Amino acid sequence: MSDRRMFRWATTSARMLAGTMVSIAAAVAVVTAVSVSWPTLQRQPVTVSTVPAPAASVIACDGGLLSIGRDALNAAALGAVASQSVTSGVRDEVPAPAEHRLEVPQVTGGEGPAVFTAPPQDRQRVEVAAAGSATVAAKDFAGFAASACRPPLLESWLVGGSGATGAADLVLLSNPGTVAATVQLTVYGASGAQTPPGGTDVIVPAGSQRVVPLAGVALDEASPVVRVSAVGAPVHASLQASITRTLTPGGADQVGAIGQPETTQTITGVAVTAAPGADGASDAATVLRMLSPSSDAAARVTVTPVGQSGTGEPREISLVAGQPAELALPGLAVGSYTVEVVADAPIVSAVWQATGFAAGDDFAWYTPSPQVAQPSLFAVPSGPPATLTLVNSGEAEATVALVPTGGGDVIEVSVPPRGTVTTRLPSRAVYSLEPDAPVRAAVSLTGDGALAGIPVWPADAAAPEIVVYP
Repeated sequence: MSDRRMFRWATTSARMLAGTMVSIAAAVAVVTAVSVSWPTLQRQPVTVSTVPAPAASVIACDGGLLSIGRDALNAAALGAVASQSVTSGVRDEVPAPAEHRLEVPQVTGGEGPAVFTAPPQDRQRVEVAAAGSATVAAKDFAGFAASACRPPLLESWLVGGSGATGAADLVLLSNPGTVAATVQLTVYGASGAQTPPGGTDVIVPAGSQRVVPLAGVALDEASPVVRVSAVGAPVHASLQASITRTLTPGGADQVGAIGQPETTQTITGVAVTAAPGADGASDAATVLRMLSPSSDAAARVTVTPVGQSGTGEPREISLVAGQPAELALPGLAVGSYTVEVVADAPIVSAVWQATGFAAGDDFAWYTPSPQVAQPSLFAVPSGPPATLTLVNSGEAEATVALVPTGGGDVIEVSVPPRGTVTTRLPSRAVYSLEPDAPVRAAVSLTGDGALAGIPVWPADAAAPEIVVYP
């Protein structure tokens, strides 16, 4: 082997040996780095915890009763037929809320719905409660209606009314805010969900109420459910229902909105005033309407007389997605009832109840009562005698204190586990409902030819603390 070849062999071998040693060293370094704890430096970010300043509390009322078609020269004209008497209040030692009226340019006569606004006090949200009632007794329009004034919502559901012949129902859209709202009305009927032209991009100017005839968006639908979706500003949605049978008015009601579908719906305080088979009564005087908006569902319905523990015999019903269904609840004796619907998918529901079907009778739509777990204000409007029904779905007894605003005797009510109780309340009063365990509650107003029900909603929760990273 020549000297030059020997030199090349030696040089190549040296490079290979060096590369091998470097690879071994790198492998040892990686293993060591993984297995050996390295010193670390931790620094906590600067944070600031704060509670956002609460906004003013705003609630809007439905307003007086309206009539459509009274003007022979303008069948679409809307007119006021009865003003709404409103009872409102706040907690003691809190200034009274400011009151103003919404504009309703579509309606002739009367005044617009009331709006109550209460600014926060000492960085605390001020709770406001109000409820109104109206009565009319005319040859073409008669009935008693009562409803609570509620905060505006971006989405709400109206369960009730009809687009069939004889009904003159109206969708009421109130915007108490300072910017216009654009509303979409989705109607659920026999053919599923539809957004008719009359319910598309409905503009509700700030500080006003817009009235949409239900027949204009749900013509010939006997059992519609309407979803109200708003952008730009939240709206307070409600439904005015009235009916005429041949030439006889059959009653009126103002139906409050439901906030969202849920798997459990508890409708309480349903008042049956005439026994089955009695003069003017009918086995079909109590009807439950239900809708599962998104999917097919199986629902279990139980009807329990108020004052009795446990539940009645359940009834099963299958719901098709997007199609409302009705279930008659016949044979109920005179008294007050709780209707509970439990489904395997979120649903909305309401119970229609009538005093009868003759002249001078009335009807009401009873909507579900949300769970109340914290002190919450509610108002009892003027009208016939009022009864508060309390439902305890828990396994332990619940004690509820009813504290009147402005002074007066506190009423304490014990509600047995899985039971219901009632207590009489004076009209035109505001109470704080203070339970030691979650309950559901509703105010029922029942009199001669007068029927109405108002669920008690929980107070708006205070804004939670947030963490800011500067």
